[in-house]
Amino acid sequence: MAQQGAQLDGAKFCCSICLDLLKDPVTIPCGHSYCMSCINNFWDEEDKKEIYSCPQCRQAFTPRPVLVKNTMLADLVEQLKKTGLQAAADDLCYAGPEDVACDVCTGRKLKAFKSCLTCLMSYCENHLQSHFESTKLKKHKLVEPSETLQENICSRHDEVMKMFCRTDQQIICYLCSVDEHKGHDTVSAAAERTERQRELEVSRLNIQQRIQNREKDVKLLQQEVEAVSRSADKAVEDSEKIFTQLIRLLQKRSSDVKQQIRSQQETEASRVKELQEKLQQEITELKRKDAELKQLSHTEDHNQFLHNYPSVSQLSEPTDSSSINIRPLRYFEDVTAAVSELRDKLQDILKEEWTNISLTVTEVDVLLSEPKSEPKTRAGFLRYSHEITLDPNTAHTYLLLSDGNRKAELTLQQQSYSSHPDRFTARWQVLSRESLTGRCYWEVEWSGTGVRVAVAYKNISRVGDSNECGFGRNDKSWALYYNNNSYEFWFNSISTTVSGPVSSRVGVYLDHRAGILSFYSVSETMTLLHRVQTTFTQPLYAGLWLCYDYGNSAELCKVK
Repeated sequence: MAQQGAQLDGAKFCCSICLDLLKDPVTIPCGHSYCMSCINNFWDEEDKKEIYSCPQCRQAFTPRPVLVKNTMLADLVEQLKKTGLQAAADDLCYAGPEDVACDVCTGRKLKAFKSCLTCLMSYCENHLQSHFESTKLKKHKLVEPSETLQENICSRHDEVMKMFCRTDQQIICYLCSVDEHKGHDTVSAAAERTERQRELEVSRLNIQQRIQNREKDVKLLQQEVEAVSRSADKAVEDSEKIFTQLIRLLQKRSSDVKQQIRSQQETEASRVKELQEKLQQEITELKRKDAELKQLSHTEDHNQFLHNYPSVSQLSEPTDSSSINIRPLRYFEDVTAAVSELRDKLQDILKEEWTNISLTVTEVDVLLSEPKSEPKTRAGFLRYSHEITLDPNTAHTYLLLSDGNRKAELTLQQQSYSSHPDRFTARWQVLSRESLTGRCYWEVEWSGTGVRVAVAYKNISRVGDSNECGFGRNDKSWALYYNNNSYEFWFNSISTTVSGPVSSRVGVYLDHRAGILSFYSVSETMTLLHRVQTTFTQPLYAGLWLCYDYGNSAELCKVK
């Protein structure tokens, strides 16, 4: 109750500005009291207005009141400080419901300062002094105050448990070690603690190391999230630009077609008008001539009739009108049909490429926590089939491309390809126009004595006959080589013999992100020929190389 009274009085004697006990208390005319320095500082800020108010009741005073220390209030505050601090100090020393009490104190117990594992008792500071003064008691083990000291007493023998049975993983007393734990592996609790302490330190080091590793992982993941966000933002921005360019291109073509139609309309209308004018002139001339002939027909003088007939009867050459109505005209309906055909083709392309774009987007996977399994059936592979075409700008000049640039054939006649830096100059090779990322599947069918089915980076060398240009002869390309009814796999000029059923069709499966490249023999069933597990650092392009026998061909198949 004394403490509650002190707290109550303390609240009444606090300054409402600094919220502390009043220092040099003063009472202003409205009756409220403040620290002298607090109210002076408050009023100093109101000097410009020359009106001084009470911070609590807002009563205004003019002029500024003269402040005098309230001595009676100051004495009460000083007395409150002494009694309040003493009550608080006494309250801090006594044990509460949640504190460990001193086992020696009588009456109201003080808080325990230490607990003794030897005495199995807790002591306040006063009653603990003997443990510091007595030579015998100095050897006792003191710990922070604990309420579980009785748990160190053996319930069977009423002895302090200072032993540890490693056999039963149990704390025991000395009598237990020679009784029911006789013959067991027992040590002192202190020795076991030392051993476990070492293990604990090792565990802590491991935990701290794991924490550091996980913190690095968290930081790395955050960086990945930021990188993904940047990449996504750039992809959205670039895609919008590309689609805007496509829209502008279509708008330009629409405008061009419209302009051509209007221009042709004007041309044809002008030609028709010109013909109309000629025909109208001819009609006028014929009417005039008909009138003259009519007048001549009424001439009664035979001599006059015969004299005038030759000049009147002569007719001008008729206007050529053979082009009129010689066939039913469709006018510009064919233009509409041509534009409709273009629309249908664009829709087909967009439908096909949209699937590829959608698959590419869904292939984005930051964690790769569970690698996606490779399909087991051809139907499963066909889900990832890509329509791939060959790029004429990369084809060797002795390779003839046909079937919509899907088939390559080695010929005796050099093709009239234009000069291009991407063209293979010495190797009979060609790359696809489309880049390959994500998960892709395509099939190649060939005829002849030899072919290489490959994938390569775009920066593979093109000029000359060095290994840097050949599929499978460098670290920028991977190739399955078919020759004389057998397979070999080539990478970086290292050949690996491949066994498996020989077929004229090979399926290629690529999981670019997982670094998987697989070749399958395709017949009635699919048989794995060779699988590569690596890391691809750039987009890949499908490649074909043909053996030196003329007439050899290979085709990127249309698969369904």
